[in-house]
Amino acid sequence: MRAVTVFIILIAVFSSIPAVYGEEKKWEDEAELSLVDTGGNTEMMSLSVNNVLRYTFDENLKGAWELSALYGESDGVRNAESYSTEARLDYLFTDQLYAAGIAGWLKDEFAGLEAKYYIGPAVGYRLFTGPKHFLLGEVGLNYVTEKYIDNTDEQFIEGRAFGKYEYAFSKKNKFSQSLEFLYNSDDSEAYKVNSETALTSALSDYLSLKASYEIKYANKPIPQTLDDTDTVLSIALVVNF
Repeated sequence: MRAVTVFIILIAVFSSIPAVYGEEKKWEDEAELSLVDTGGNTEMMSLSVNNVLRYTFDENLKGAWELSALYGESDGVRNAESYSTEARLDYLFTDQLYAAGIAGWLKDEFAGLEAKYYIGPAVGYRLFTGPKHFLLGEVGLNYVTEKYIDNTDEQFIEGRAFGKYEYAFSKKNKFSQSLEFLYNSDDSEAYKVNSETALTSALSDYLSLKASYEIKYANKPIPQTLDDTDTVLSIALVVNF
């Protein structure tokens, strides 16, 4: 019941956003809510929340702020917990070419990270801009500080390559595939690969269902006793404003 109550409160909070920003077309918000709560022989609860707030300063300058949280427990024992936030500012030179500044924070103790801080520039290019096919590629460099659960830490320059493809069946129904490669300049074996495959289907003008499968691979996890691959399969309610 506790998880259901939290889920209802989050829906109420996100649903109130249109009343605040509905008249201001420069704001866009997308919230994803996913909940699994079972009882009986096996008690399991998983709750994930993701929110992206976008703001258009003018036709060339755009900003975005993303917040994510994941919590899971089985038979009263916590078995998943992660939090992250990322802010970025994009400057569009053309409809296809852009530059960005990105800064973020991540905490995922079950993946060995007590905390990760990063900041850096990126350059991207949109190869396809619709109406059916959307494809972009982005490269950048981050200055990274990572603190691990084994009380060690390191600072390094991280190379980043990112690509995302979307196919729009209609305005509100789409398939997407993203892939991100992170390269540790101090240790070439400590690279990471992140992937998300998703299918979004509209229920109404504001509500959609999103089925997604995420893969997070660390070639050299710290501590090295951890598994090198984490996966998340979820179905989320998406609220668009």
